[in-house]
Amino acid sequence: MGVPALVSVWGAAPGVGKSTLCAGLSRALAGAGLRMDHFREEEILSRPQFAAVAEEFGAAGAVGLETLVAATGRFVASVLAGGDDVVIADALMPFVPTLLAMGHGEEAIDAFIADLTRVLAPVRPVVVFLDGDAGVTLSWAAEREGPGWLGWYVGKLAAYEVNPPVSDLASTVAHLRRERAVTLGAVRRHGWGLVVVERADGLTPGEVLVVGAVRQGLEPGSPDSAGSRDLPRPRPATPPDAVRRSPPWM
Repeated sequence: MGVPALVSVWGAAPGVGKSTLCAGLSRALAGAGLRMDHFREEEILSRPQFAAVAEEFGAAGAVGLETLVAATGRFVASVLAGGDDVVIADALMPFVPTLLAMGHGEEAIDAFIADLTRVLAPVRPVVVFLDGDAGVTLSWAAEREGPGWLGWYVGKLAAYEVNPPVSDLASTVAHLRRERAVTLGAVRRHGWGLVVVERADGLTPGEVLVVGAVRQGLEPGSPDSAGSRDLPRPRPATPPDAVRRSPPWM
């Protein structure tokens, strides 16, 4: 396949279908004979290339920009050494929600992504963004997870240094919309590949898989052939009873 592809899947809000798309694409690509790596969202705390990120967050509750860039460089080196054709990453680069949660402004984020883009030069970074109404997908997540989840999620964002601050559902939706705008703007400015799946909040998990993959040129076939029809909508990354100070990327 030549230069490996790093496909980073993001979305407008929890519950829009990121994990479903990542799992379905990973199975489809592996079934097509490609060497691939499925980097799940929580693995940033366990992958050896990101050990310094986990250690720094555990000690200080935040991570330096240079630490994220260095960890990304080690990960790229491991991809090249391992001979993978494709990496499917669930909510990983370009780390915009993490940077906003740590209080960085858009100018600092743009400079960071310029550095990140240089580190990612040996691979082909592509963002697949599942777009939709943040309020709708949050309501899906809250209905599925039951009482307490939405309050936990709002409280999690409120504990970070986001600006404007988050205090209720309306400000949470506004923050998610800002995450979307900053992510898409930065990716476009720095020349990453970008696939936007519009109105993903109105698609079934199988449709999200097919639309996202076909637009990226990965051609999984159909919801049946990719094994996606029976996939449930993904759970939010962290359950309500988790440790309060969870990383902003989870």
